[in-house]
Amino acid sequence: MSGKVILPHNHHTGEPGQLKEAIPSADTIATVAEALKQLGDPTRLRIFWLLCHTEECVTDIAEYMEMSSPAVSHHLRFLKAAELVSSRRIGKEMLYKAADTGLASELHLIIERIAEISCPQ
Repeated sequence: MSGKVILPHNHHTGEPGQLKEAIPSADTIATVAEALKQLGDPTRLRIFWLLCHTEECVTDIAEYMEMSSPAVSHHLRFLKAAELVSSRRIGKEMLYKAADTGLASELHLIIERIAEISCPQ
């Protein structure tokens, strides 16, 4: 096979082979889709936004969210699985913050642009 892309209906003037090479891999798209799926839950979106600005324990996150600690822990598991939140242990306490990734940073900015809010000082 030559590798040349021939489309059944070529409606544009660009080279279809270049566009095909630029399509993100299925794994890359799956990662982004999972992150967006998790942020589709309003509570997780609020927790993620909070953790973009501070590192907190479950008890304090629960206070900010006016929720129980077990409910917050439930949401944090999903955010961690989507690699949007990271954690570290200090003694007996686990602290959470937004993951230090390009995806988490970009999603933080997008949330603030869409909601027309800005980072606290």
